[in-house]
Amino acid sequence: MLSANEGETSAGISQGAIPSGTRAQPGKDNHTFLVCRTVRSGQVIKYPGNVVVMGDVHPGGEVVATGHVIIMGTLKGVVHAGAEGNEKAVVLAFHLQPTQLRIAGYIGRAPDDGDNTGTGGPEMARVQDDTVVIEKYQPGNEKRWLTQS
Repeated sequence: MLSANEGETSAGISQGAIPSGTRAQPGKDNHTFLVCRTVRSGQVIKYPGNVVVMGDVHPGGEVVATGHVIIMGTLKGVVHAGAEGNEKAVVLAFHLQPTQLRIAGYIGRAPDDGDNTGTGGPEMARVQDDTVVIEKYQPGNEKRWLTQS
């Protein structure tokens, strides 16, 4: 597992971008990139695998992963899970309020009514019946959606 602290990635690059020459290629074990900071406006995290952010993703911040994306905080920016077409990828966050949420080729966004109430717990976005659905995260149901591709 790779990780990044405030202002740097595993490659020591500021602003959270990983140059293509330093990327680890995900294999059967699906590499995971751990970001140990909040992703602020203007910062972009891109990784060919799963991404876990130990903080929030602010409006204007962006996380792109070929696998799953987990936000250990509030998602208010842009996230793209399954960036290379993996429709089984999911987005998990303590609170989902994305500017835009993409899974593979499907796009969703926050409701126009400004509903910020959420479900009162961790939330998950996934593709179901050709649409992005957001539901309360239910521990123990991982086998339904978390499969190796």
